[in-house]
Amino acid sequence: MRRRILSLVLAATMSVFTLLVTGSPAQAALVTVTNATQFTDTTGAVVHAHGGGVIKVGSYYYWFGENRNADNTFKAVSAYRSTDLKTWEFRRNVLTQVSDPELAVANIERPKVIYNSTTGKFVMWMHKENGTDYTQARAAVSDTVDGDYTWQGSFRPPSGTTSRDMTLFKDDDGTAYQITSAAGNADLHIYRLTADYTAYGSLVANPWAGTFREAPALFERNGVYFMLTSGNSGWKPNQQKYATATSLTGPWTALTDVGDDTAYGSQTAFVLPVQGTQSTSYLYMGDRWGNSMGGTVNDSQYVWLPLTFPTKTTMDLPWYPQVAIDTDAGTISGVGGGPYYKLIARHSGRCLDVSDNSAADNAVAIQYTCTGGLNQQWRLQDAGDGYVRVLAQHSGKCLGVAGAFTADGAYVNQYRCTTGTNQQWRFQDQGNGYYQLVARHSGKCLDMANASTADGARLIQWPCGTGTNQQFQRVTA
Repeated sequence: MRRRILSLVLAATMSVFTLLVTGSPAQAALVTVTNATQFTDTTGAVVHAHGGGVIKVGSYYYWFGENRNADNTFKAVSAYRSTDLKTWEFRRNVLTQVSDPELAVANIERPKVIYNSTTGKFVMWMHKENGTDYTQARAAVSDTVDGDYTWQGSFRPPSGTTSRDMTLFKDDDGTAYQITSAAGNADLHIYRLTADYTAYGSLVANPWAGTFREAPALFERNGVYFMLTSGNSGWKPNQQKYATATSLTGPWTALTDVGDDTAYGSQTAFVLPVQGTQSTSYLYMGDRWGNSMGGTVNDSQYVWLPLTFPTKTTMDLPWYPQVAIDTDAGTISGVGGGPYYKLIARHSGRCLDVSDNSAADNAVAIQYTCTGGLNQQWRLQDAGDGYVRVLAQHSGKCLGVAGAFTADGAYVNQYRCTTGTNQQWRFQDQGNGYYQLVARHSGKCLDMANASTADGARLIQWPCGTGTNQQFQRVTA
């Protein structure tokens, strides 16, 4: 989202692992977090942890992020902690304008912290600029996870290229990596860090050269690495994409769309694994930037969503107005926004499905054996005058007639949602719990081509008739 001119890398270290904890944390319980809101801490103050990341230490999750002045300039990297991911206690501003003379006029973005078990130090990297343009980067150190960080200086990657939006990742073997937008955001580089995590080691991969990606988040699940990232479009939200690999050095897959065309008005900040007694779940942590709404960074809201995994190497980013989190159990689930429906073809008993679980525009709408997958779940959005948009839950995109064609046989696919009448449907009651779906722009019905009963048969529009291949049961999923 944020297009930058130049930048370098920021590193930060912290010394001894001496956590200052008073008393024992209360056991976490199931909590519900409301999306597209500003969060508040235990004093009622707004939580400013924008573009941030989370590290778990003991029973606490520590959240570090950007905190700005009223004029949008750097104020601090602020630290908060929580056991349940909803009740946030402000700890301190761990890096401020007075931490070092070079920070007196600065711009700091996307701070991330990892712990080095060999040195006993916490290490923070970030994207730092001089407050005027994008030509710098710096680093810092502290005695505790939420103590004062000591400024360490700045440097670019070994190649001399720029480093802008970035994240950190610590692998199971203790090796740490920085992933950063490079070459003026054209590339996304993966660098191995030195053993103490405070400097660059070597470039291990540049999988998507020239694709202009930023806001990276990297995590590992069941032996598969997932890279989630956004495109470049200034402050305007855009389509997030992801790729997978079984080694950080690659080969990596091509980038694949995930979620709707704006990530529900947000941009990737971090993906947090939440491990508990029942499972390990993965929380998408996104920023809905205040700048995209006519404000500043400190006006930003948070969008947190459950990532789901239809297969070992595929991922969905569905929308929910709220997310329920149980850190003890390790469970994350979406709340509200429904009801969600399966649309079952009367003639075949098969479900309306987006082929291959794709989140891409033009992904094919088909019928398929009902599986319960999110690509077979649909929510209805009022479009006025008795018409609705039909949104696929796995992608947040709309069922529409290709090209807004009015011809018989025009295909029906999935597209980013618009105000077009080719994405508006009327559910016309046919009795016995079945409906015809009538396209507003053409007056024609959603139809299973040639009344096929086979998996993979295409959806088209066709003049409305009495055939059961134009009748769909709407079953709550």
